[in-house]
Amino acid sequence: MHGRQAGGYGAELAETIRLAWPVIGAELGWMFMGVVDTLMVGRLAPEAIGAVGLGGIVFFTVAVFGMGVLLGFDTFVSQAFGAGNLDECHRWLRAGVHLSFLLAPAVMLATYGMLQALPLLGLHPQVRALTIPYVAVLIWSTLPLLLYASFRRYLQALGIVRPVMLTLLGANLVNAGFNWLLIFGRAGFPALGVPGSAWATVIARVAMAAVLLGVIIRHERKHQLGLGNISFLEIEWDRIGRLARLGTPAALQITAEVGVFGAVAALAGRIDPVALAAHQVALNVASVTFMVPLGLASAGAVRVGHAVGRRDALGAERAGWSAIALGAGFMSASAVVFLIAPAWLVRLFTTDAAVIATGVTLLRIAAAFQLFDGVQGAATGALRGLGDTRTAMTANLVGHWLIGLPFAAFVAFQLGYGVVGLWVGLSLGLTLVAIVLVWVWRQHLHRLADALALPSGPGTPVRAR
Repeated sequence: MHGRQAGGYGAELAETIRLAWPVIGAELGWMFMGVVDTLMVGRLAPEAIGAVGLGGIVFFTVAVFGMGVLLGFDTFVSQAFGAGNLDECHRWLRAGVHLSFLLAPAVMLATYGMLQALPLLGLHPQVRALTIPYVAVLIWSTLPLLLYASFRRYLQALGIVRPVMLTLLGANLVNAGFNWLLIFGRAGFPALGVPGSAWATVIARVAMAAVLLGVIIRHERKHQLGLGNISFLEIEWDRIGRLARLGTPAALQITAEVGVFGAVAALAGRIDPVALAAHQVALNVASVTFMVPLGLASAGAVRVGHAVGRRDALGAERAGWSAIALGAGFMSASAVVFLIAPAWLVRLFTTDAAVIATGVTLLRIAAAFQLFDGVQGAATGALRGLGDTRTAMTANLVGHWLIGLPFAAFVAFQLGYGVVGLWVGLSLGLTLVAIVLVWVWRQHLHRLADALALPSGPGTPVRAR
């Protein structure tokens, strides 16, 4: 019995890695777009680093909610695909495209509202002066970003992941090229400075959405899967509503997680440009490593969803634990790197001695929460594969906003530890979230077999409640 289980977990680990590595490549490609922006504007001034970092967080704090609503694809499409129902997969894709068009205006208006409120945050004047025009340009990438998210989630749920990775790699080249042209005014283009970096991002996101749409059309035509049999002019409001209801808690969860880093960036911006620049550099480094558990979360959600779709409780259990174990293992290794070579990592972004000194301290704090960050990221995906998006939402809201952020502000400003205190609070929040999510995942597993034994109607996700 134990030998068969070990073999089963070994095979599941291999399958999870096979599905996850292109997704991880895509997540890294996504993250490196921001890293490249930071590296290239870093030649201008420390306040340019802070402005691009803060501006990206301001935009993404809102945009990530729209993208998060589309995370319902991970449950609906993967379970339908696991059950062999391609027509359901196509209908969910259509619903996601329609939902993207509905979400885009709301996201743009909300971002514009945050932009108008930016002067109220008490930011350093130099940082504020660069952040506002940067975000004003970035707003125009909203619709292509949401369409890209729909196309990507659909492909990943079908297990088609390599084109997603290649698309992100190509988008990085487009982004870097237009950064070079528009920031510094090369080849006859105007030297736009920080806003030029935002225009490069807009162009790259349009390219990402267009390429993934082409991948879907080519795949469907090649295999004659029947996508052309449904009309995209027909709107299924009930299906859109179900996708939104399942995705909204996931959107709130990821918004809470991204938003707390945005809040910390805003608090760091009240200290001085050096503190904000150091925060942004350390956050970029930590975010790069987090792309691995984030990719594993997507792979875990798909693998769990496929197992649930074919009504395989043991397979779902193995898929979830495999993703969590891989996330914990990788992030533990990254913590060692943060402890051994923090100065080398920070110097990749800046030569400013003050920023380097503070950034090294922040990376050492980040090393303490790497394991928990990996566990909570992968566990979120495993739960999403079951159709549970509420637990991660609640855990992030309580762990980050009610406990971690107030503690961070207290340590930073009342105890006088500055940006270091802010990162101590982040560490506490991530640790609490990880503990809660693993505990809930274990509870779901006890009820999963019974849930799968019950009949499930078409388009209804199976949930272990």
